[in-house]
Amino acid sequence: MMEKFGWKLRDIIVLCVLGVAFGALYLGGISIWAVANAVFGPIGLDMVYGIWFTASITAAYIIRKPGIAFGAEMMAALGEVILGTPSGIMVFVGAAIQGLGCEAVFAATGWKKYSTPVLIFAGMGASVTSFIYNYFAYGYSSFSMRMLVSMLAVRLVSGALLAGLLGKLIGDGLATTGALSSFPLGNERSQKKVSA
Repeated sequence: MMEKFGWKLRDIIVLCVLGVAFGALYLGGISIWAVANAVFGPIGLDMVYGIWFTASITAAYIIRKPGIAFGAEMMAALGEVILGTPSGIMVFVGAAIQGLGCEAVFAATGWKKYSTPVLIFAGMGASVTSFIYNYFAYGYSSFSMRMLVSMLAVRLVSGALLAGLLGKLIGDGLATTGALSSFPLGNERSQKKVSA
């Protein structure tokens, strides 16, 4: 699999490190969700759902290879399980669905474009796939059409901002440290400095 997608050992190492880090972030997101749910009701989850897509956006933005977005979500799920998520192993199902939503957008560009709009659309892609999964898995059919549309719209915005834009900011922040000089994002930033 590594050779098929052109992954190198350094890609795997960064993927694992990001996975564990985001696994911890995702667990913290449960508390944020609980507060949002208490204040806003069912739509509260959609307001913060983008948090759970950030690993895939950040990793894909840094490494820029096929399968990275999906792999990052799966590693984050593993991190959650290791750290004791209350969702148990079912977290892998959600991670796979979210990762596929992000990966599909990068695949549509041939894994060649990682601009801000593409990252935003990747976050929105995960919003769509996760919403479809939630609809069938968690009884969303009991909600009115108006509520469903509102929930999806809020989740799309959450995916765009908390995954797409936040993932870009995290990647850019890491790149400024010089730690990503051997990755496409680091090379891109070095070229911009030279041309400036």
